[in-house]
Amino acid sequence: MEATLESHEVKLVLDARAQLGECPLWSAAEQKLYWVDISGCSVNRFDPATGNNQSWLMPCEPGCIGVAASGGLVAALRDGFYRFYPDADRLEKIADAPYDTANMRFNDGRCDAVGRFWAGAMYEPRTAEAAAMFCLERGKTRTGWGPEHGLGVKVSNGLAFSADGTLAYQSDTPNHVIYRFAFHEETGNIGARTEFARRLADTYSANYGGRPDGAAIDIEGNYWSAQYEGGCILRYSPQGDITRSIRLPVKRPTMVAFGGQTMSTLYITTAREGASPAELAANDRAGGLFACEVDVPGRAEPFYID
Repeated sequence: MEATLESHEVKLVLDARAQLGECPLWSAAEQKLYWVDISGCSVNRFDPATGNNQSWLMPCEPGCIGVAASGGLVAALRDGFYRFYPDADRLEKIADAPYDTANMRFNDGRCDAVGRFWAGAMYEPRTAEAAAMFCLERGKTRTGWGPEHGLGVKVSNGLAFSADGTLAYQSDTPNHVIYRFAFHEETGNIGARTEFARRLADTYSANYGGRPDGAAIDIEGNYWSAQYEGGCILRYSPQGDITRSIRLPVKRPTMVAFGGQTMSTLYITTAREGASPAELAANDRAGGLFACEVDVPGRAEPFYID
């Protein structure tokens, strides 16, 4: 493994104190970072040039967002897919959620290279692999894969696509596993699911290092995965080997995104939710937005196409 990037090299860029910060998303056109606070029901836009953050309240929890080619964002909220226009503060529903919103909500997701918006769900009881991956394509929804295909998860996270469009990744956070699929970019269909990486699941072990949450892929095909409750980001090679670790000053990173003019700034969202009073007393930066510079840049995120 290459040298670990120490926590003092990771900077707090926004003391957001988010309950559940998630889905950082760099807008190259604006040179700003969008992100959501799922439990706080907000979509946010952070300007690294000024340090200012704008926030918009949503009617229910936003799981993930994407930049739309025709302007604004596409968003997956608990009760459905939406178009959101931040500068007009306008939210327009596209489609209802394709599940029972009493025990399910959208979670991690992103766009693929041909303009689809993918949003994974989480089964809130977390007692069964009952959650699926859903797709919004040109305003129409469908199930990508899930329990009916023998591919359900408890909590869908870590969705990412390889640059050549042949691979898709997904993590199931409570089960401490990252999966990889063959992906057919033209059709949006997947092949067989294989296990890409697995983390130690014994939370009482001295060697416990967290569980895989949100992720992003750099230009070399490395998969950068936030380790929730592990206080670090791990970089996996395309072969599944851990080649770098970034230590954080907080325990609950949730997702990463590449940004900045050279796409070599790694932004990291974190959470306060679930932290004990003792944990917060020891480090009150939990829920903040962090950033560090990395040696391998990322790729610009694709747009959603109406």
